[in-house]
Parts: sequence; C-alpha cells; structure tokens
Amino acid sequence: MSLHSTAAQLATLAAEGEKGGNHESLSPLVTGGAAFIILMLLLWVTTRFNRDR
Repeated sequence: MSLHSTAAQLATLAAEGEKGGNHESLSPLVTGGAAFIILMLLLWVTTRFNRDR
C-alpha cells in the first residue's frame, strides 16, 4: 500500500465524518446505557474480589 492510497483513504474517511457518519441503528442512549451497565458490573466484580479492607 502506497502513501498516496493511504492518504486518499484518510481523506475519504474525513469527508464521510463531516456528513455525520453514524449508523442509523446505533442509538447514543442505548450505547451509553450499555456502557454504564458494563462499567457498573465491572466495579461490582472488582469490589467483591477486593476483600482485604
């Protein structure tokens, strides 16, 4: 892969980003909620295994 083709791909990605390239099926509320639940689950697991205090 040459430097020219890499630069062209990056330019294409940048142009798509300006159009709001989010996929229509991805809801920010669902994505954020799922991330929050996963982080809370990881926090709970971490505190269950850290019983030295």
